[in-house]
Amino acid sequence: MSNLTYGMIKPDAVGNGVVGEIIARTQKEGFEILGMRMTRLSQAEAKKFYEVHQERPFYNDLVSYMTSGPIVALALRKDNAVTAWREFIGATNPEDAEEGTIRKLYGKNIENNAVHGSDSDENANREIAFFFTEGDLASIAG
Repeated sequence: MSNLTYGMIKPDAVGNGVVGEIIARTQKEGFEILGMRMTRLSQAEAKKFYEVHQERPFYNDLVSYMTSGPIVALALRKDNAVTAWREFIGATNPEDAEEGTIRKLYGKNIENNAVHGSDSDENANREIAFFFTEGDLASIAG
């Protein structure tokens, strides 16, 4: 298990003005923010980031949604980070998410669910590298 994970605050949550609340809750939950970057994904970037889903029927809608506004990319550290983050953000569908989770609090539906979380250590490393260079995350070594 790794102590690193990737999280993303999606366009709906950014547009709804809840970035600060999500960041505050993230830190209160004990995650250390090693990197944070607000950006807007291009079509090419969104397609590359979500290429694992390219054969799925929702892929084009996902790419469209993810390019509809800015996102906040997060490199996070905590013991057992991937599992801890996924428990903290809740089920993909906010209707199924536990009370108090980020998706229950800020998600609207399965598509506009406020945040993304890596589903494995391997994907966490890949997703962190997609948005951050080693220099951006110098505190990992320190």
